[in-house]
Amino acid sequence: MNDFVRIVEVGPRDGLQNEKTHVATADKIQLIGRLSATGLKTIEATSFVSPRWVPQLADAAEVYAGIQRRPGVAYPVLVPNEQGYERALAVGVREVAVFTAASEQFNRTNTNAGIDESLQRFAPILARAAADGVKVRGYVSTVLGCPYQGEVPLADVVRVAAALHRMGCYEVSLGDTIGVGTPRKARTMLKAVAAEVPVDALALHFHDTYGQALANIASCLEEGVRVVDAAVSGAGGCPYARGASGNVASEDVVYMLHGMGIETGVDLLALAETGRWLAGRLGRETGSRTGRALAPT
Repeated sequence: MNDFVRIVEVGPRDGLQNEKTHVATADKIQLIGRLSATGLKTIEATSFVSPRWVPQLADAAEVYAGIQRRPGVAYPVLVPNEQGYERALAVGVREVAVFTAASEQFNRTNTNAGIDESLQRFAPILARAAADGVKVRGYVSTVLGCPYQGEVPLADVVRVAAALHRMGCYEVSLGDTIGVGTPRKARTMLKAVAAEVPVDALALHFHDTYGQALANIASCLEEGVRVVDAAVSGAGGCPYARGASGNVASEDVVYMLHGMGIETGVDLLALAETGRWLAGRLGRETGSRTGRALAPT
């Protein structure tokens, strides 16, 4: 296997939003700058959600304005609604992401809306983005399990992913939000979605609660998916799932891919150093096995 996988670095947004330790605006800007220097081509910078719901990202506008953007690097942001889209557009954002879930109960708890209602909320965002020349990515959470209803029918995952793609999302990220997936289950899910959405428009977003994320990614690579979301130092977690340990670490994903002969364009040592730097800011040991292994002795 000798090709290329694009890593979508979600640490500054999905990683930090659930961390209890407050991260200063200057540190968030520095984190994005460090990540930009590693060779990553997509770095999700922040989220324009209500500060009441996600206090950690209340400084979204300041963070985005402070980024030293590198040519060839995309800095998308998450927006929950039209108001968030307008705030993002005001500071020059050129790519946004919208999010829903394959589980009705999870979606209502997380966004105070049912699945169909959330899709309806996105319609004006997609329409405006098309007119504004702004790219839109879609997230589907709970594709391999829900903390409330347990199993999530494949048909529901396929329906939501296909709906986002039809609405105009150039890419749909499939999220194992609570990290309960296993390789066979993950691959089966991906194949079902890929029957309705082109595989080159799909991405993987796996959490590592039971240590299965790398195995799940490797299994899905065999089906042709070539975009993987990850968070430096394994930052983050799911606030609605007890014990969810966070996103798969970017360093571990890059190490695995390079070992498989797959290119990423990412400097692993620089990424691991950034992970150690972030862990220090969060007051903990790096969540990356690779970061610990590469630490200077």
